[in-house]
Amino acid sequence: MIDLRPQATRRTPEEMIRHLQEFELDLKFSAGLWFFSPGGGRFHDRYVPPSTIEQRLEKAASLKKYGLSAIEAHYPTEIDDNTIDLYKSFVKDTGIRLITVIPNLFYDADFEFGALSSSDEKVRRKAIDRTIRSLQLNKELETDFAVVWPGIDGYEDPIGVDFVAARDRFARALAEAMDAVPGVRVAEEPKPYEPRGRILYGTTAEGILLGQKVESYLTHPENKKLLAEGHALCAMNPEVGHMLMAYEDLPYAFSLVLEYGRLAHTHWNSQPLGNYDQDLNVGAVYPEQAEAALYTLKMYGYRGYFGIDINPLRMPVERALINNMDAMRAMNDRINSLDHAKIIECTTYPYKHRGYLEAMLIRARAPQGAKLSEMPPFEEAAGA
Repeated sequence: MIDLRPQATRRTPEEMIRHLQEFELDLKFSAGLWFFSPGGGRFHDRYVPPSTIEQRLEKAASLKKYGLSAIEAHYPTEIDDNTIDLYKSFVKDTGIRLITVIPNLFYDADFEFGALSSSDEKVRRKAIDRTIRSLQLNKELETDFAVVWPGIDGYEDPIGVDFVAARDRFARALAEAMDAVPGVRVAEEPKPYEPRGRILYGTTAEGILLGQKVESYLTHPENKKLLAEGHALCAMNPEVGHMLMAYEDLPYAFSLVLEYGRLAHTHWNSQPLGNYDQDLNVGAVYPEQAEAALYTLKMYGYRGYFGIDINPLRMPVERALINNMDAMRAMNDRINSLDHAKIIECTTYPYKHRGYLEAMLIRARAPQGAKLSEMPPFEEAAGA
């Protein structure tokens, strides 16, 4: 069980400055095998031929030298009971980890009206059993967590829906699966809509509430022991694109998850505010939000992986992943180069340093040799 508890550490401004000066994010990259062979959409055919799991794993292995150190897969879509040995051999031969096995709870026709939240007991049983099998594989393959995405659990017409009952069914079903395979952490991934008009537990705050609710239902002694020690068992895997679909501010939303020690994993891409889920490359839209989010993760000592979750329809997946990893390295280098003491001074006492932080960021983002005005002394910017 990876210890997420230090994420919730509170620091004084002085302690935060020391932490920022000493701590750097470890950009360990993972990637989901689902986008190694992008399919078609509602309005166009697929642009690349389908590829086998073996071919996708071969592509992943070729990216190790560029920084890819882990992969992610759905059960039974990218990994099933017949390919377990294939994954074990891949991990052994390449050193690239499998960090999560994700139960596919959204694609099957049986899940038309919900999976873990379904009011049909037979459908809900299928979803629970699939989740249990996925958790078993996570334990057998020594992953770090199991992502759970309630993509098909939701509604379109809100009139007369018993929302409380639907949320109860989802949380109790997830808790049942977790008690069946104790000691495996779940990381819920919120998304506000698509494919449902509105998805249950679709925002960051709702994900925190889900975690607390699921944990209150857990009964297995091993799970109860971990909870008593302060570990989060139902944690979160926020995705940048989903947060922006919900008009969330990335650094603020990430800080909420970190405050409660629940940030098990992160998914990175970019996305226009409130648009359909585009899974664009990191930094293609709102790079300043991505940088601010990285700075927040640095502030609270995030030590997990940085999962790339994109939809590279019009470029080779290898080039797309290299671009994403390069973009995040560039952003991380930029935030590490900032004067952390001045940043914390500016944010702690903004009335003393009007405009100075913005001037710092303009210069940090400017190309080398840009002709800018002279940076005023810190004391002048403070209006001293």
